[in-house]
Amino acid sequence: MNIFIIGFGDIGRRVAQLELQTGSGVTALVRTPNQLQGIRFVPGDLDQPETLKGLPTRNSLLYYFAPPMPNGTTDQRMRNWLFGLTPGNLPHKVIYISTTGVYGDHSGAWVDETTPPRPNTARAKRRLDAEQRLNNWSETCNIPVVILRVGGIYSLERLPVEAIRQLRPVLRREEASFSNRIHADDLARVCVAAAHTRHPAGTTIYNASDGRGSTMTDYFHAIADAFGLPRCPEISRAEAEKRLSPAMLSYLNESRRIDNRKMLSELQITLGYPDITHALEEISTPPP
Repeated sequence: MNIFIIGFGDIGRRVAQLELQTGSGVTALVRTPNQLQGIRFVPGDLDQPETLKGLPTRNSLLYYFAPPMPNGTTDQRMRNWLFGLTPGNLPHKVIYISTTGVYGDHSGAWVDETTPPRPNTARAKRRLDAEQRLNNWSETCNIPVVILRVGGIYSLERLPVEAIRQLRPVLRREEASFSNRIHADDLARVCVAAAHTRHPAGTTIYNASDGRGSTMTDYFHAIADAFGLPRCPEISRAEAEKRLSPAMLSYLNESRRIDNRKMLSELQITLGYPDITHALEEISTPPP
């Protein structure tokens, strides 16, 4: 199977390694080609449509992990890529990482894949725009698309340890919103399972989460305890409005818990990290 990856960041690299282990050939679109054993790189820039013509994506299993640009309410990068596709280089299937942010605020209630999207933030609106563009393309070309709506991605390499060391404040637990997470290794495995599970033409959506909705406050405190650090001070929501950045407040002003049962059942996934506690059990010493 020819694997093509657009958006060769952390998750792209993890997926590439999993696919290489199956004996598949892996090609990745990058702005500046480099060397990585076993992977073929082709140059291209999603912000420059002229560089996207004739990409070797014909009959490939294509992973699209590239984020939208950080402004506006549409995903021009997705539009550029779709515009560059021609009948001679259509992929066999597309796996797209979106965000659970498309659901908007649900006051802590559980949401599943049947919950209608109602994004509140510009970043979530960009993701929903990309979803809708892919869905329209899928219906036109009769090609399967799988959309993974993902919560916060974490791993031992990207925990907010420095923020905890700086004792940045968190919301009081009784006022904190529910948030959702998945370990990067589990997300990579979900991506590969979604790619290799048979799906009909059209769009299939899965919530990619560990299913253990908890507060950001609980998350920070669990990490502090695991590293033997003091817990961050808790502040009221009224005080947070004065002290926290608008970007952080936009996350804290949405609360929902993500139902992942469809993902577990249809993709036959057993999570290696069903909650943050399992990941933190691997910690032996704090990072430098």
